[in-house]
Amino acid sequence: MVSNQTLQVTLDGLWEITGVHMAVLDPDARVLAATMEDVEQFAAGAMTFAETGEDSMETDTCVYYKVYDEKYPECILLAKGSGEETVKVARIAAFQISNLLVAYKERFDKDNFIKNLLMDNLLLVDIFNRAKKLHIETTARRVVFILENVNVREGVDLESVRGLAGLRAEDFVSAIDERDAVIIRELLPKERDEDLEKLAVSLRLEMESVAGQDVHVAYGTVVEELKDVSRSFKEAKTALDVGRVFFEERGVIAYSMLGIGRLIYQLPLSLCRMFIQEIFDGRQPDDFGDEMLQTIYKFFENNLNVSETARKLYIHRNTLVYRLDKLQKMTGLDLRVFEDAITFKIALMVVKYMKYIETIG
Repeated sequence: MVSNQTLQVTLDGLWEITGVHMAVLDPDARVLAATMEDVEQFAAGAMTFAETGEDSMETDTCVYYKVYDEKYPECILLAKGSGEETVKVARIAAFQISNLLVAYKERFDKDNFIKNLLMDNLLLVDIFNRAKKLHIETTARRVVFILENVNVREGVDLESVRGLAGLRAEDFVSAIDERDAVIIRELLPKERDEDLEKLAVSLRLEMESVAGQDVHVAYGTVVEELKDVSRSFKEAKTALDVGRVFFEERGVIAYSMLGIGRLIYQLPLSLCRMFIQEIFDGRQPDDFGDEMLQTIYKFFENNLNVSETARKLYIHRNTLVYRLDKLQKMTGLDLRVFEDAITFKIALMVVKYMKYIETIG
């Protein structure tokens, strides 16, 4: 059934155009939407009309019309007044609501299809058959975006997401849970990776203004066929998960930009603990002290450049060399050697991953 809010907006618009007050009631004469305050006085007449086999009924005070969903009455439209003009307005309103029912039913069917597609709940033959029935192109280039922290149930509904600038009629909007919204974007031939980044940033900024809180956006890789959309969705979810661990400062994260973080995220904890034991010999990076950690991170930031790192830390070059020598004695790793630097960097990321898992688990 169409939402009561949509029915109310429809009736308000028709009333402004025609000047005729109207209401929509369910078959049990419960009011769903109305432009008048005295609608309850017509409820008994609506109940009587619902029990008849007639499609319409005119009284001295109002006109009733049944609106059908296939063969069964879905609701009753009443227009206050009588005469030819009121009958005409009631017919127009009933026709409009009937079309809304068809449109929402088609959207519901598409929403169910999209959700099952994302969750890999469809056989290949079902994907093609249902896509054809729903008039969905199966060979278009698509990519999946996930908008995290949208709170679909709590105030910011999917209609708000569908209304975001940059989305087109060919794009699908759905929700897998009550917190996140999913956008399946159909790409134009000219759209490239850099366009996806710009769109993700735009969606995030606009959604944050609507939701009133931080929103994170992640997206997968582009797929060429509808059957592969679930892969792009899984990649977007992985991007969100990995981003929480290693890229928490980023509001937008692409699966293709996860780098080594994606590999570390798939490691079992037992293997992580073994690796850290071998690298740090029972120590934890926190044991090195804030000064040493700041030095390490700044050294990585400046691409292992001793002079530039010393300048950024406002220390003498020899002081930095002393700290690096001290770290080498503690761990056996010389950060000035590329291979040792890579090992140390990975170890820091593994420790971060382990702490995250312990926090959520």
